[in-house]
Amino acid sequence: MYHSPSFIPITLLVCPPTLPSPVHSFSPLPLFAPLSFPTPHAHLSSPFLLLLLSALAPVFAATAEQWRGRSIYQLITDRFALPQGADPTACNPANQTWCGGTWNTVRENLDYIQNAGFTAVWISPVSQNYEGPRTAYGDAYHGYWIADVTKLNDRFGTSDDLKALSAELHRRNMYLMVDVVVNNVMSTSTTPDYSSYMFKNASFYHPYCPIQWGNTTSEQNCWLGDEKVPLPDLNTQNPTVVSQYGEWIQNLVEEYDIDGLRIDAAKHVQMDFWPNFCEKAGVFCMGEVFGGIDVDSIAQYQGPQALDSVLNYPMYSALMAAFQIPGDGNTSAVVDVFEQSKSKYTDIGLLGNFLENQDLPRWHNQSVDPQSMYNAMVLNFMMDGIPIVYYGQEQYFNGSGDPYNREPLWTSGYEKTYAYDLITTLNQLRNFLVNTTDWLKSETRILTSSPYGLGVMKGSVVSIVTNIGSPPQNGTQVAVATPYDASTATTNILTCQQWAVGANGMVEAQYTKGGVPVILVPSDHLAGSGLCGTALSTTAANGGKADPLPSSTCAIIPHVQLLLVLSFGALLSAIPFAF
Repeated sequence: MYHSPSFIPITLLVCPPTLPSPVHSFSPLPLFAPLSFPTPHAHLSSPFLLLLLSALAPVFAATAEQWRGRSIYQLITDRFALPQGADPTACNPANQTWCGGTWNTVRENLDYIQNAGFTAVWISPVSQNYEGPRTAYGDAYHGYWIADVTKLNDRFGTSDDLKALSAELHRRNMYLMVDVVVNNVMSTSTTPDYSSYMFKNASFYHPYCPIQWGNTTSEQNCWLGDEKVPLPDLNTQNPTVVSQYGEWIQNLVEEYDIDGLRIDAAKHVQMDFWPNFCEKAGVFCMGEVFGGIDVDSIAQYQGPQALDSVLNYPMYSALMAAFQIPGDGNTSAVVDVFEQSKSKYTDIGLLGNFLENQDLPRWHNQSVDPQSMYNAMVLNFMMDGIPIVYYGQEQYFNGSGDPYNREPLWTSGYEKTYAYDLITTLNQLRNFLVNTTDWLKSETRILTSSPYGLGVMKGSVVSIVTNIGSPPQNGTQVAVATPYDASTATTNILTCQQWAVGANGMVEAQYTKGGVPVILVPSDHLAGSGLCGTALSTTAANGGKADPLPSSTCAIIPHVQLLLVLSFGALLSAIPFAF
């Protein structure tokens, strides 16, 4: 959804620890058997070759169940990557105009996404956008200002280019999610010429009226936008609109082998429109139901009466309340939203978990401490739901609201930051669990909550997160009662340190040198994961028992040193993080 600019950017100081080197091997829930090629150049740079292969490959419609195990990288097509030879310094988000990204440049840079462990890519809307004189809010670089929805956006490429992107994603056993705008088109007048749209008669649209927020009828029948850039609202109760939209989405999905849809402004369309629309699409549908921490208003849109999934705005709001620095540190908000969600959503395992998107200020615009994002991100990956990362989150972008949160990614140099490495490790663990265990179907439990953090468990994995941030907190701790027997060997997969569970199944995180997240997995459950291989070998050599670790000292590199102390019963050991 398009919103006018707000918020002011702030500066972020990033001081990350070092993660264990990941092993990149991700292919959960394959669409079809991987293709093999005789040369090392299997990335297939030729769109023609990709199209040839896609024509030979079977077509698969990805179901909600198949999406459950995916992790999604969201990008703005115009801002992800430039063609060779383009000026990398020419894109200023404040200018609100095109910067040159295309479907081909996305395809040519998929290694960056796949190497972080993502198994799906969500791209901007692909339909034709407004191409007239510059508006008060700039140009339609973002893809949400729909003109004729049945035509492609030639700013992003050709039909063959989009097919080539889809084919390359499928060759990598990754899914393609396309953003679609159904609720409205775009105009520069409240009395538009409808002849340029798919629906060419005013009778297919609601008459102009500004939205009265809080009034559901008004929100569904009146126009988004404003009088400078109004968004004419389709009458999605009109049988012709319903029928032709169904034919359009069926053809789009089949033509470009799309695996899932993200539906913009879903709550601005009457709920009973969506089941038929998504049935025609034949793929997973995740809707944007923009909101806050209230669960009821958003949960009603998930289920057979509406959509497969919705973006989890209530949990996003709760994570902000709990982890934002400076902020309230309200961890009870996470507990409350989670407990409500279990009973009010149809299936919390299909919700879209996120910390950023194109409609919100960047996390680091609202929270100055990078540890706040790391801890919140662990919950998004290790609790119920489908994790979504908005491009640039891994690069600590700190733009405020639209348009400043639509930065060009190429200015980062695609650096493998600590956040990128953390995401890679989280994806590697999650993909391993998805492929080899029933972790996805395991119920998440909150084992403990305190003003300083939470302990949660899903499957065999215990995650301990804190909101204290980077500064040391002597005397602060999060004690967690696990179901494990005393002396059970576990591994913190973020550091590869080995730990033995204490008496009565207790583990305790102390933060004498700062608040880093912890993810504990029974060591014998990690075999074959590619994570922490040397540490696991040591545990196996000790008969599956974890040795007490000697006191550690850290080599201090200027700026900050973080140290997390975990105690399990009488065992106290130090985990070093050098920045």
